[in-house]
Amino acid sequence: MKTVDPQRHAERMAHKQKIMHERIAKADKEQGVLLVLTGPGKGKSSSGFGMLARALGHGMQVGVVQFIKGAFSTGEEAFFRQLPGVEYHVMGEGYTWDTQDRERDIQTAEAAWEVARRMLADPSFDMVLLDELNIALKNGYLDLDRVLDDLQARPALQHAIVTGRHAPDALIELADTVTEMKVVKHAFKDQGVRAQKGVEL
Repeated sequence: MKTVDPQRHAERMAHKQKIMHERIAKADKEQGVLLVLTGPGKGKSSSGFGMLARALGHGMQVGVVQFIKGAFSTGEEAFFRQLPGVEYHVMGEGYTWDTQDRERDIQTAEAAWEVARRMLADPSFDMVLLDELNIALKNGYLDLDRVLDDLQARPALQHAIVTGRHAPDALIELADTVTEMKVVKHAFKDQGVRAQKGVEL
């Protein structure tokens, strides 16, 4: 292990502490945040549901609309649906390569967006998770401008989380926080390990 001079370490940490305190003091806005979780790596939905759990820990009211997913049950649905303060909708019918019916996929996505719009217009929801919305947008199932308008018009203190790979540039531009997940290794793609309960399901 590298030897670090305690005095130099303390000085560096004191300098860093000063910078962080200054940043915190300047961050005086109170507003709802739009978060986008995208990229090819695993963990986009998991991160969104982690924030949902955090919000519930603070006694907040949350809503979930799942696009695309729906052909199989997940641990998130089984867990969150039973909790007070959660309104949960699984609106998809499975992956696009399974449904193989574009018109039906469009109708399903539009029905899901109507549920999402209601939540985004309702100030009683403190946080709304729109899981895999980016896939519906990438495939052209929903009008992007309409989605952006609804996200922008939501109540001032409401947080919204959008997940899914291929987030549109316009959504990234509108968002307050964007995280892109990167693949380093993946058990399914690299080793042929099927989706596991508690990890993917």
